[in-house]
Amino acid sequence: MAHAYTPGLRVSELVRVRRERRLPLKGEVKVKAGEPVEPASVVACTELPGNVQTLNLAAKLSLDPARVPESLTRPIGSRVHRGDVIAQGRSLFGLLSQRAHAPADGTLESVSAITGQMILREPPIPVEIHAYMRGVIAEVLPGEGAVVETEAAFMQGIFGIGGETFGPLSVATRSPDEELTPDRLGEAHRGRVIVGGCYASHATLMRARELGVAAVVVGGFDDHDLRQLLGRDLGVAITGSEELGLTLVLTEGFGRIPMAERTWRLLASHDGEQASVSGATQIRAGVLRPEVLVPHARRPAVAASAAAHPGLELGSLLRVIREPFFGRIGHVIELPPELQSLETEAQVRVACVEFCDDGSRAMVPRANVELIEV
Repeated sequence: MAHAYTPGLRVSELVRVRRERRLPLKGEVKVKAGEPVEPASVVACTELPGNVQTLNLAAKLSLDPARVPESLTRPIGSRVHRGDVIAQGRSLFGLLSQRAHAPADGTLESVSAITGQMILREPPIPVEIHAYMRGVIAEVLPGEGAVVETEAAFMQGIFGIGGETFGPLSVATRSPDEELTPDRLGEAHRGRVIVGGCYASHATLMRARELGVAAVVVGGFDDHDLRQLLGRDLGVAITGSEELGLTLVLTEGFGRIPMAERTWRLLASHDGEQASVSGATQIRAGVLRPEVLVPHARRPAVAASAAAHPGLELGSLLRVIREPFFGRIGHVIELPPELQSLETEAQVRVACVEFCDDGSRAMVPRANVELIEV
C-alpha cells in the first residue's frame, strides 16, 4: 500500500509552548528570566518615531526662502502644541503681517533656507509587547524582547482572522454540530473566548462584537460572510492584523462543518479556564496556523507533543487545504501508486477522496491535504 507523510492540525491536551515576543526596533525589556507573566503583562516597550509634518513657511508667510529661518518664533528643537505660533513675517513692504501655526503637537526638527520648508515631528508612538499567554520568561532577548514558555492544552485551526487576544473559555453550544446563533450570546460573554459548534453567521459575529467578546471559535463560516466582514476579498496575504473588534478561528473550514469531536472535547474540558487565541494564518509557504491554547493544563500528557504523525492510508479522515476543494473534509478511498498529471503538467501522487458533505469524489494531490486526528 502506498503511504505519504501528511501533516495535520495539532490538537493536544498537554504540550510545551514557546512564543517569541519581539519589538519592531530596539527598546527596553521589562522582564527577567524565570519571571512569571500573565497574558497582559508588558514584556518590552519602545517608541516609534512620530509622523512628520512638512510646512511650506515661505509660501505661508510670503517670504523669500532665505528669510524663513529668521522668521521663526521658536528655536529648532522646541516642543510646540497645535495652534502655537511658530513663525511670523511681514510682506508688501512691511504693511502685511502673517503668522504660521503648528498643525499638531510635536518638535520643530529642521528648517531649510533653500526651500523655505520646516519639518515638524509629531510625538513618538509608544509600542508595548505583551506576553500573550500565561507562563514564565524562558529567555530574555536584550533590547528586543523575550521568549515566553508554558505548558498548555493546544489546538490549531485551519483559518483565522484578527489578532492576539485572551479571555476565559466559554462553551456556548451543546454539541459540536450545533450552530452558534446570536441568541446564545449575552452580557456574561463579554471578554470571553466563545466556543461554538458547526457554524457562526455574520449576524452572530456582529452580536459578539457588540457584546465585547474576545474571540469566537467555531467549525465553519461562509466565505461570502467573510467578505462582508472584512469589506474586501481576503486574497493570499497573511491574516492577523485585521481590526475587527474580535478574533475568529475556524477549526474545520468554510461552510457548515461540525467541529471535530476531539477538538470539541478538548475545548469543552477547559470551559472557564484562561485561554490565549491568535487568528494569524498563512496558507502558503511558511505555513502559520491560528491557535487556541490554555496554559497550565491540569491533565496528564495523554497526547505527547512529539507524537509522530501517521501516514496517509485508506480510510484516513482528512481536510483539503488548497483550492478548488479548500476546507472540505473526506475519507481516503484509494491511493494510486503511480504519478498523476495535473493541469500544470506536474507529475504528483494523488489520493482519491470521498467528501463527507455530499459523497462526491475527487482526485486530490497528497500535498494539498492534512490529516484530522480522531
